[in-house]
Formats: sequence, structure tokens, C-alpha cells
Amino acid sequence: MKMKKSLGKLFLYLVLGLAAFATIYPFLWMVSASFKPLKEIVGGNMSLISENMSLDNYKYIFGRSSLFPKWFLNSFLVASIGTAVNVFINTMAGYSLSRLTFPGRDKIYHGLLLMLMVPSQVLLIPNYLILQKMGLLDSYASLILPAAANIGNIFLMRQFFMNFPKEVEEAASIDGLGRYARFFRICMPLAKPTIATQAIFVFMGFWNEFTKPMLYIKTASKYTLTLGLQSFQTQNAGTMWHQVMAAACISVFPIIIIYLIFNKYFLVGVRMDGEK
Repeated sequence: MKMKKSLGKLFLYLVLGLAAFATIYPFLWMVSASFKPLKEIVGGNMSLISENMSLDNYKYIFGRSSLFPKWFLNSFLVASIGTAVNVFINTMAGYSLSRLTFPGRDKIYHGLLLMLMVPSQVLLIPNYLILQKMGLLDSYASLILPAAANIGNIFLMRQFFMNFPKEVEEAASIDGLGRYARFFRICMPLAKPTIATQAIFVFMGFWNEFTKPMLYIKTASKYTLTLGLQSFQTQNAGTMWHQVMAAACISVFPIIIIYLIFNKYFLVGVRMDGEK
């Protein structure tokens, strides 16, 4: 029996190791390729280390490609503001649907759940027409406003506040705190793990979005990084892979930083949701 268990664990670790390698290796190769000259990439060399590695690709991106830093800042601006707006609205909506009593609350909640079944792609054209009528096309507002709330994260926050101890709020109420003060001074600080969890996913969603910028943004200087990368690749006839890999590495860097910053909150939030 011990032998069978040992062989089973060995097989499991082998499968997991192969899966991890298949997942991590392309990322490591992308990072490695960003330091290599083009001839090594198109020559079929799949090794991660090369004698000709340099920073020339990154110098080109931030030097000769003048729009790339602008695209990076555009994406960071849209993702940061969009995440802040989302966290604020999603948290308040989740709190109101779990703690406040008002007519139609359950109907609104059930309506939101029904809207989860609607694919986001179906709303692209209606959103485009609405933004056109409002004169918001070719602006950052066209990327932020239609995505100012996320139903999935509203549901996440509602589930958190449903299990939040009412006694804490009651004690704060006895001390003289009003509804808004209790929310901002008691509930939101204690909801940091869940808020951090949704903030990571929202930021990633804004940062990696490609379809909406492609539809709504027309001016090259207003491109987000994903749209700029596509434009950069097209302008170079799709052959300058060493520079494309460098640009792709830069685009991934903020996501890694955000995850490292909120990692401990993210793990706590996932664990708490699982326990609930």
C-alpha cells in the first residue's frame, strides 16, 4: 500500500511538474527573447540563454518608439481609475444589497444575477451607439464608464457583507457613527482581503482589454498598451519579434507588481470566500 501511494504521488508530481513547465516555459522564453537579436528568434533557437543578449530592444521601445511610453501611461491611467471606480461602486452596491432594506432590493439582486448570463460582447454595439450619442468616443471615459461596475464583484462583496458580523456595526452605531461612517470607517477597512481580490481581477481586466479600445479609440496617441502593441506589430509587418517581445514583457510587468503587492490579501480573500 505504501509503495502504491508513493508511486501515485510520484506520478502526480510528475504530471504537475510537466504542466507547470508547459505553462512557465513560454513566459520565460518571451522574457529571454526580449533581450535577443531578431536573427536568433526567427532562427528557431529555443534556448533561454544567449551570448548576444542585450538591452537594445528596450532602448528602441523607450527611445525611437516615442508613442510606446504614452501607451503605457494611457493603460495605467485607465486601469487605475477604472479599478478605483469599480472597487468603490462594487463595494457600495454589495453592501446595500446585503445590509440595507428598501423596496425592490431582491428584484434588483435577481436582475443582476440574470445579467451575468449576458455575454459582454453582446453589449459592445449598444455601448458604442450610446457613447457616440454622448460624444464620448475616442476618450478614456469610453473605456471607464461602461465598465464602472462589475456584477460578479458586486455579488462577491454582497456575499462578504452577508457574513459580516452585524454586532460590529451595532456597536459602532451605539458609539454614534452613522450609516456612511460605519461603512467607510468599519466595513471597508475590514473588507480589505475581498476588496484586494476584486481589485486584482478588475485591474487585469482593464489592463488586458483589447476589443473596447479597438472600437472606441481612434487617435494613436490615445491608444492603450494592448492596442498600441497590435499597431506596433502591424507597422513593423509582424517581423520585428524581438521588439514585440520586449514590449510584451513591459506590458506584463505591472500585472506582476500588482499581484505581488496584493498577494497576501488575495490569498486571504480567496480562503475566506471558500470558507463562506
